[in-house]
Amino acid sequence: MKSHAECVRFSPDGMCLATGSVDGIIEIWNYLTGKLRKDLKYQAQEQPMMMDSAVLAIAFSRDMELLASGDQNGKIFVWKVQTGVTVRRLEAAHSKGVASLEFSRDNTQILSGSFDYTIKIHGMKSGKSLKEFRGHSSFVNDVHFSADGQFVISAGSDGSVRLWSAKSGECQHTFKPLTTVGVEVPINSVHIHPKNPEQFIICNRTNTMVIMNLQGQIVRYLTSGKRDKGDFICSTTSPRGDWIYAVAEDGVMYCFNAVSEKLERTLTVHEKDVIGVCHHPFQNVMATYAADGILKLWRP
Repeated sequence: MKSHAECVRFSPDGMCLATGSVDGIIEIWNYLTGKLRKDLKYQAQEQPMMMDSAVLAIAFSRDMELLASGDQNGKIFVWKVQTGVTVRRLEAAHSKGVASLEFSRDNTQILSGSFDYTIKIHGMKSGKSLKEFRGHSSFVNDVHFSADGQFVISAGSDGSVRLWSAKSGECQHTFKPLTTVGVEVPINSVHIHPKNPEQFIICNRTNTMVIMNLQGQIVRYLTSGKRDKGDFICSTTSPRGDWIYAVAEDGVMYCFNAVSEKLERTLTVHEKDVIGVCHHPFQNVMATYAADGILKLWRP
């Protein structure tokens, strides 16, 4: 059984790439050489960071000291990147798989979204759940803090994007961008627009992404134009927000100009079952990964 990456993230300083795999292994790579970082002693000794089940989400702390990982069983572990040692084990963070993770700006808290329909904020010091956000009626697929840390934004398989107060845990707004009659379209990812924090980019399981403002109005539509296998799986933005990239069921990456809203180019990235895409924090480099175990780096 060949392993494959379920989640991939570049480090905030852009020096390395972390992968979380279906076999529970977490690895740190030199993305320029495509090789494992053997300067990390634990990797040189073939003693990688490891969880009990498939790793579905990973996130670096902003100072790069720590890496959080969430698995299929609802556990969250926090690792010291330099030593590969766990500094926190949240054994019962969620009752089902952890789909998304993010550190707070000051690295004292971890935000998580789960297949148990909940979102939580965990304290790094206490290892306890500090806040719980309930309201989604299906899987929570993506969560982020707003730039000022005042809000939490979440995307779910119930077809909704929700904006929460990070302080009170109350839901401030619920947006349903593309609900057709009686059918809720799962939302795979949501990103705060790098150029405009009042807008967010919503990637749902259709052939059309939307950019929406905080009033719930759709500002623009970005479509693959494909009826068959053109549904988007995952999206990301270039660091400055000039470009929006999405990978679709057809194994193609669609590159949209965020200003003109036009589809500028397409690129076939994988033969089958593409899982995700992520962008380097400041260089024109992207990673795509698929169920065939292959992770590719691109200069779009």
